[in-house]
Amino acid sequence: MIEQRIRAFLFYLSVFVFLIGLPFILSFALGFKFDTRSFKFTKTGIIAIKTQPSGASVYLDNSLLHDKTPLTINELIPGKYNLKIELEKYYPWAGEVEVYKRQVTRLEKIILFPLRSNIKQLNKEQLDIFWIDEPDKAVYYIDQDSRIIYASNLEGEDYRQIASYIPISPPPIKFKISKDKQKLLYFNKHQIAIAYLDNHKKNFTQDQSFILNYPEDVIIDVFWHSDSYHLVLVAYKKIQVLEAQPNSQALELVSLAKKSSSPFYNVDSDILYFTDYQKADDGNLYNNLYKIDLSTRAFLLKNIINIEKDEQKP
Repeated sequence: MIEQRIRAFLFYLSVFVFLIGLPFILSFALGFKFDTRSFKFTKTGIIAIKTQPSGASVYLDNSLLHDKTPLTINELIPGKYNLKIELEKYYPWAGEVEVYKRQVTRLEKIILFPLRSNIKQLNKEQLDIFWIDEPDKAVYYIDQDSRIIYASNLEGEDYRQIASYIPISPPPIKFKISKDKQKLLYFNKHQIAIAYLDNHKKNFTQDQSFILNYPEDVIIDVFWHSDSYHLVLVAYKKIQVLEAQPNSQALELVSLAKKSSSPFYNVDSDILYFTDYQKADDGNLYNNLYKIDLSTRAFLLKNIINIEKDEQKP
């Protein structure tokens, strides 16, 4: 009799537990989850995580997850979660992630950057200024005390002296290598310096470098012509072409109504793009983009400049 009562109790208890648990079971099966904050069943969301490199540990609200990246975190109640991703020998990633019902929040572009152990010193001499020539895959360094320009490849290898350096004040705005890789120009607002590069000599003299002064206007940019002999100069008031040699006299190509913003020079086609104001038919001034073709052969350019010089002689 007692056994029957016990069996009956257990049976009804099982039925009760099943009936109570059935909504939870069906909810989980249908993608719902009981939200203890609202005491309601709510549709869940998903977080999908990929890292580069993979194999990183993931902490969700400070709880370490079992799987490593790439991974998917399912059945998350909508809301904000704190994520932290860690991998040995890499900087950790941390952020707040919002989960929405019936949606997948994707974090698939997380890059874990190596720790500082990957830092490598490239220069072998004193360094004041450097710049990168990506097309030539080279790094250039300036030691202003010794007045020497050094060069290396992008890994700091083949480190060598290549030219003497003439200081200009204020310091240079830009550095540019000629197309033939034989000359370097650098400039500030009123000076252009030219240095002849030599990868074999170890001792350089100031005779191999010179400065072109430009006091009457403000230099915006200077470009090498493809012949590696002429310079294309864009200033506040004018565009000029001049020879890369001491005491060069400039030939004015364009008189500008305004300062040209961000001029661009294509050294392969010798075309200069620049902006300037021009009065339209309605009487208003408009900013326009222009291009000027300087693809004339080098000897013709020299002839033009020589003619200009002859005309200036008394």
